[in-house]
Amino acid sequence: MSFTPPTEEQVFALRISAGIAELASHARFAAASDDLIEAVVAGAGQFAAGEWAPLNRIGDSEGARLAEGGVSLPEGFAAAYRAYVEAGWGGMAAPEDQGGQGLPLALAIAAFENLGTANMAFSLLPMLTLGAIEALVHHGSAAQQALYLPKIVTGEWSGTMNLTEPQAGSDVGALRTTATPIATGPHAGKYRIAGTKIFITWGEHELTRNIIHLLLARTPGAPAGSKGISLFIVPKFHVEPDGTLGARNDLRAVGLEHKLGIHASPTCVMSYGDNGECIGELVGEECGGLRAMFTMMNHARINVGAQGVQIAERALQQAGAYARERVQSARAGAGDKTPVAIVEHPDVRRMLLRMRALTEGARALLYYTAGQVDRGTLGDSAAHRRADLLVPLVKAWCTDIGVEVASLGIQVHGGMGFIEETGAAQHLRDARIAPIYEGTNGIQAADLVTRKLGMEGGGVLFALLDEIAADADDVMALADLCKDCKAIGEWMGSAASLDDKLAGSVPFLAMCASAIAGWQLLRQARAAKATGGDSLARAKDVVSRYFLDHLVPEARGLKQAAIGGAGLLYALSAEELAR
Repeated sequence: MSFTPPTEEQVFALRISAGIAELASHARFAAASDDLIEAVVAGAGQFAAGEWAPLNRIGDSEGARLAEGGVSLPEGFAAAYRAYVEAGWGGMAAPEDQGGQGLPLALAIAAFENLGTANMAFSLLPMLTLGAIEALVHHGSAAQQALYLPKIVTGEWSGTMNLTEPQAGSDVGALRTTATPIATGPHAGKYRIAGTKIFITWGEHELTRNIIHLLLARTPGAPAGSKGISLFIVPKFHVEPDGTLGARNDLRAVGLEHKLGIHASPTCVMSYGDNGECIGELVGEECGGLRAMFTMMNHARINVGAQGVQIAERALQQAGAYARERVQSARAGAGDKTPVAIVEHPDVRRMLLRMRALTEGARALLYYTAGQVDRGTLGDSAAHRRADLLVPLVKAWCTDIGVEVASLGIQVHGGMGFIEETGAAQHLRDARIAPIYEGTNGIQAADLVTRKLGMEGGGVLFALLDEIAADADDVMALADLCKDCKAIGEWMGSAASLDDKLAGSVPFLAMCASAIAGWQLLRQARAAKATGGDSLARAKDVVSRYFLDHLVPEARGLKQAAIGGAGLLYALSAEELAR
């Protein structure tokens, strides 16, 4: 099924939810004019639809393959990646002095959305590279930035994150990979790396001339746990001082994971130092890896949240096209018994409208968050704190939405949705990883209630909820949801035990995210109405009303789960529960 870029919807969400015109009023983002915004979003959509979307099905059916330590990809991927590099899509939000374009993150998110909607598995390659750029911009030395960033920013070299190990899982502090200082010889001042990393996205491939692995390891005598980890640059090929490539480093992919989805994304088991000669260089200070890791992961978590929007958009488009084409049964209660397209049946209408409301709500939350990140970049400390609050909501809620919308897409197809040839099943298989990687959604919810909720004694969240309630005083369901969220937040910040907070964290996160998404859709509907009675205004009015009338009350229904406590969860023994 082809992909049609939702350009009008994206540009509108940028204007209303990201507030991109306000961002462009600052000198740093002055280039983000209306004309440029429309050109970038439309251009990215055309590129994605023309170059990347046609590879989505072949990537799923053929996938990546490991042979003699190298990874091969289906025909067409190499040319499509070269076209991406030549078009300059990778460096949109990177600093201009590092070879980027210095544009707002919100605009880069919108452009990148099209790549992921066209081909989620392929988009993971530049997504991880963007995380590497972010880490080196904030934590790399001037020399490291000068040596590595120009070619990473262009996409000529790609980047990875190497965190997870077989025994560690989400507990990064349990890693065992070692980094031993080198005192003499040609690599003096660097480190010998030894260990194994798993789940390394695009850890090995031939689409770029070099792969820059950002790897967490433990130095001799480092403290136990996460406080003792350090971050290292470990290139596939050594980089000479003049930027040319030297010999291959002592690292290799020893396996590819056989996954439920994203088959064209090589998820590697990486082995470092099999011959004792894997060389890496420290980023920042020893034992300073945790701070750098959070920089990488926060950026990645926003981009993974964007994947929820991407897969939802693709599933929505495919389901809508099928519903318009598939003819079955007469309309219930109609005098004419001629079969009609299934889009005319009420339950199919319900599913499609729900899919659209969830997709546009998730996009609104994503773009709003990106706009707050941009304001933080401009020095707005309140926006910076609000962005920190929003990151776990974007990652968790948007990816859950991606799964739900992809599942509904299969349902719209009926039995044909369960048949691989239609392509509907691929969206659900691809979507299912997003709630898991870059910190499971349960970890995001735990982060919300144990760390983000405590910012300014709850003031960061409560100020946002008060702002929403004041703006939505004529929409009682939304105002009441904000009151519920605030009451739960106050209880979690005072009377609740840690177990009780964690037990209610997932429904609480969904409630908060629904409130913010509903608010942003309300703002979009009001803005569209103010521009006149065109089709966008009609659509925004209906979509926002569905979200506010149906999905916000659903979110309010999660209150009891959020405050129910942990007692019932431990009423059965581990053996009785997990039988």
